[in-house]
Amino acid sequence: MNPDSIRDVVAVDGPAGAGKSTVARRVAKTLGYAFLDTGAMYRATTWWALHQGIDLDDPAALAASTRAMDLDLSEEDGVQRVAVNGQDVTAAIRSPEITRQIHKLDGIPAVRACLVDLQRAFGAKGPTVAEGRDIGTVVFPKAKCKVYMDASLEQRARRRAADLESRGVRVDLDALREEIRVRDEKNMTRKESPLRRADDAILVDTTDLTLDQVVEKVAALAREAL
Repeated sequence: MNPDSIRDVVAVDGPAGAGKSTVARRVAKTLGYAFLDTGAMYRATTWWALHQGIDLDDPAALAASTRAMDLDLSEEDGVQRVAVNGQDVTAAIRSPEITRQIHKLDGIPAVRACLVDLQRAFGAKGPTVAEGRDIGTVVFPKAKCKVYMDASLEQRARRRAADLESRGVRVDLDALREEIRVRDEKNMTRKESPLRRADDAILVDTTDLTLDQVVEKVAALAREAL
């Protein structure tokens, strides 16, 4: 599939904790577009590999596991559900263990190639709001609207901590802050599709903005572009 032919996309990129998923989901609902959480796809791939007992330091085995995985994304009551081989893993893929291990898969070219193909097939179906770390640079390079969301490390750590605690996960804020910093570094320096702001992406700093303000801003950018 030629990625240059897929244009009706709002591409939302940025580091962990910037609020991409929540904002992209609400913008999609506001505009009546489909929502694509690519991070959930990599989380599901990581969960599947761990579930299968695959060595996370074996790129060939991880690539084979990804190709064999039946991944399904669906909307239910405004929530994106994720299923792997028929098993709902929506909650399971958000565990701290998955977050710590995901970098071992998202830097493998064969794994990324497989998931990028699925992402492009999703975006080709119709207008889509897609969020991730290489949406505007690699997956949909000709997207009509590109946004790069960012926030201070402290604010991103606090947001992630609040999200985890809301799901009953106890958090050490200092440890979480360092985990996010290390993850940022790995994402930005990896050889395969590193996290970076696309040349034509609009920067939205969410540090001092409310969720409603960010949604309104991104939705306005999308309406103007699409």
